[in-house]
Amino acid sequence: MEDTGIQDAAIFLMSLGEEEAAEVFKHLSPKEVQRLGEAIARTRSVSKDRADSVIKRFTSEAASQSLLVSDTDNYVRAVLKRALGDDKAGLLIDRILQGGDVTGIESLKWMDALSVAELLRNEHPQIMATILVHLDFEQVAGILKNLSARTRNEVMLRIATLEGIQPTALKDLNEELFKVLAGGDKVRKASLGGVKTAAEIINLLGTQLESSVIESIREHDGDLAQKITDKMFTFEDLTKLDGKSVQMVLKEVSSDMLAISLKGATSELRDLILSNMSSRAAEGLKDDLESRGPVRLSEVENQQKEILKIVRRLSDEGQIVLGGGGDDSFV
Repeated sequence: MEDTGIQDAAIFLMSLGEEEAAEVFKHLSPKEVQRLGEAIARTRSVSKDRADSVIKRFTSEAASQSLLVSDTDNYVRAVLKRALGDDKAGLLIDRILQGGDVTGIESLKWMDALSVAELLRNEHPQIMATILVHLDFEQVAGILKNLSARTRNEVMLRIATLEGIQPTALKDLNEELFKVLAGGDKVRKASLGGVKTAAEIINLLGTQLESSVIESIREHDGDLAQKITDKMFTFEDLTKLDGKSVQMVLKEVSSDMLAISLKGATSELRDLILSNMSSRAAEGLKDDLESRGPVRLSEVENQQKEILKIVRRLSDEGQIVLGGGGDDSFV
């Protein structure tokens, strides 16, 4: 959701009133609630024209929508079973609807990273890995940062080698807290964990922790470490993008975010960025980089992560293709 979209959503929710807005919030993810809540908190006044425009747009879009199926989950199950048979459909259904049988872990998504780390600190690394692969990668990275280096490395190794999760394995967790139920008559594995998941999480840990985790995995299994590295896409890997892709990314990055992120970049990447900007914008960025004082490394890495999120989204949407990393493009 773009900033303008978030602001419009905030305006619309405020126009609904407290009770109706609360009902909408019940259907949002933790991250969506946080972003919308922040947007509402920042909103002090809105012109009548802007509010009317938002409401009119919502009414128009809502009128163009039609509810074709009342229960989409059951519809997917029925159609796929009819087309593929129970066994083949079962594997695909689990992938499409994965997460439906781990509702107890949903509560962790609403907690801050430090609290989850404290909650899991004394669990076995395998149990921790089993839990963490159900959470948002950015939240997992925050949780891992609050663990000891040894525990962090052991957990990441298990996430990278996790080939699937038997629902019965989740029973080892604290049932009173997670209330995890094994779903279905047939025991199947959920398609969670693995090399790509590990690479996504490690990408969000920051340079120092990233190197430490990779080296720890390399000591255990050099081939596995290389597979993870091949799937990772770092800020410096932006140099692998072509000019058109770089320009598409720059359209969605603020000048301030760009200036801070480039404080920790190589001259090669800086030159690539500058060469894909208008001469006026390039001069402005150069002046900003020269005049800007020291910036905390954590802030530089945070801005680089935000840009990488944009890059990955554009890649997922098929608007750009990321280079490097074996035969498959990184998504």
